[in-house]
Amino acid sequence: MDLPCGAAAPHLLLGAAGIGGLLVVATLAGLAMRLNPRLKKLGDDVVMRTVAWWFMSVMFFAALLGGATATVVLFGLISFLALREFVTLARTRRADHHTLFWAFFVISPLQYVLIGCGWYGMATVFVPVWAFLFIAMRSTLTGDSKNYLQRAATIQWGLMLCVYCISHVPLLFLLQPIGFTDRQAELILWLVLVVELSDVLQYVWGKSIGRHRIAPNLSPNKTWEGFLGGGASAAGIGCALWWLTPYTPLMALAMAAGAVCLGFAGGVVMSAIKRDAGVKDFGHLLPGHGGILDRIDSLCFAAPVVFHLTRFYWC
Repeated sequence: MDLPCGAAAPHLLLGAAGIGGLLVVATLAGLAMRLNPRLKKLGDDVVMRTVAWWFMSVMFFAALLGGATATVVLFGLISFLALREFVTLARTRRADHHTLFWAFFVISPLQYVLIGCGWYGMATVFVPVWAFLFIAMRSTLTGDSKNYLQRAATIQWGLMLCVYCISHVPLLFLLQPIGFTDRQAELILWLVLVVELSDVLQYVWGKSIGRHRIAPNLSPNKTWEGFLGGGASAAGIGCALWWLTPYTPLMALAMAAGAVCLGFAGGVVMSAIKRDAGVKDFGHLLPGHGGILDRIDSLCFAAPVVFHLTRFYWC
């Protein structure tokens, strides 16, 4: 099975123009806030976050416009960096170095090679079956049994979250929805827009009217007002952009709402991991956002479910 190009330049360029317009507005708003002494700190934060969004957006759209191979390479790099952040916080030992070598330089790239080759069957079972069994076996060969279960499970969790789950974004290129041939890049754009805008809008709504915290011990900034307001806004945007998907407007709304809920769950789970490790962010690669894993935590949970629902009902 060959990997389709999936590029639909006119719609992708329209999406790029829309996101670019939003970023221009956000940049100007941040610069305006800087002129007000009372809002200068907030303005600095907005500008810093917006600059990071400019960088991420340019990379993302360049990959989509470059086609399936460029997108696979981009997400392969994202997985590598995310796995590095995850393992940096993990309680591993010197004996795990050989196992980690396999995780970083064999299993992770091979997952994306399988997607690039269009081998759907193996790509969907490689990490949860073959890599799962291999990691368990390879970890025992070191002869170090101290905290063995915790160490092996940590590496397996890292592969599942940072490699397998997030690889379902470029895996969408392998789908052929009925009446939606060679438009997979548009579906990827829709998924990423809904999930990432949900994060942004939940943050804005939470900062504006958030009062009731959902999980104060895990993520004190997440509120019911932010989740409901931001989630509903993102779901509405997903419905309005139904033409980027094989769904009807009503189904696009339902899928977007599901992606929002799953993205929220991903954020809370990642917050629990960070609290357990005693850190605020997974890294500092993206100013104002933390690390790569802080930015894709929602996608890790949303992408696999959206992929499999689309394959089951629309292909």
